[in-house]
Amino acid sequence: MYNFDLYHLKTPMEIETILIYTLLTVSLVLIFWIIRLERKIKLFTLGTGIGNFEELLKLLRRDLGVLNQWKTQSADSFRIIDEKLRKSVRSVETVRFNPFKGTGAGGNQSFATAFINEKGDGVVFSSLHARDRVSIFSKSLKGFVSEHELSEEEKEVIEKAKSAYANK
Repeated sequence: MYNFDLYHLKTPMEIETILIYTLLTVSLVLIFWIIRLERKIKLFTLGTGIGNFEELLKLLRRDLGVLNQWKTQSADSFRIIDEKLRKSVRSVETVRFNPFKGTGAGGNQSFATAFINEKGDGVVFSSLHARDRVSIFSKSLKGFVSEHELSEEEKEVIEKAKSAYANK
C-alpha cells in the first residue's frame, strides 16, 4: 500500500502516482456530473420538440413577451369595462301609488320608477293613471337631484334606488 503522507514520500514516482490517481478520480467525477447534467437538460426539454436548451430559452422569452402584451391589453380592457360599468344603470326601483286617494279613481295603477347609475345620474319615469287618460312624465337626474320639481313618490323612489345600490 501507498503511504499518502506527502512529507514522507521517498521517490518522485510515488508523488506522480498519487497525482495521476487524483486527476483520474476528479476526471471521473466531472464526467459523471456532465452526464447527469445532460440527462436533466434532456428531461427539461422533453416534449417541447426542442433539443437545444438555447432554443427553449428563446421560445420562453417570446412567450413571456406575448404574455406581457396580453396583460397590458387586458388591463386596458378592464379599465374600459370599469368606466362603462360606472355609467350603466345600477339600481332600478318602482313605487306604485294612487294619486287620487280620496276619490277611488285610478287605484294603485300609477307608478314612479327610477333608473340610476352609481353616481346618481339617470332618469325617473312617472305615470298617473286615471279612468279617461294616462299621463307619463320623465325627469332627468344628476347626482340624485333633478332640475325639475319632484313629487313625493318620485323622491321616495330615488331614495329607495339610492339605498338599494348602497346596500349591494
